[in-house]
Amino acid sequence: MATGNGTFSVIGSDVTIKGDIVASADLHVDGRIEGDIACASLVQGESSVIVGTITTETARLSGTINGSISARDLTVLRTARIEGDVQYDALTIEQGAEVEGRFSHRVSSKAADTAAGNTPKPTGDDEPRLTLAS
Repeated sequence: MATGNGTFSVIGSDVTIKGDIVASADLHVDGRIEGDIACASLVQGESSVIVGTITTETARLSGTINGSISARDLTVLRTARIEGDVQYDALTIEQGAEVEGRFSHRVSSKAADTAAGNTPKPTGDDEPRLTLAS
């Protein structure tokens, strides 16, 4: 699950954070987060509660989430309870997981242009960008 950048932050089960989290590192959450999360990779423990929007490249969710999720590669484990819309590129859901919301498959702009017969013009910056508003 780690993205290979060597940094992994853990939020323990005895920790509650009220506010947004932006991390370039991989994040493991066992506690409670009341705010939006943007990180490279997210692992959520079974007892964890997240109230807010999650934006990540990869996520492995097994706790409670109340908010929308956007992930390139998403795994929802059987103990997960999600209330909110889910956007994904690749999705795995274990039997028993509960989701109250809509699933939608994300289509990258390059894939959409190719499917429409357009050739995408090089921008010189092919890295994905994330902008968070306060």
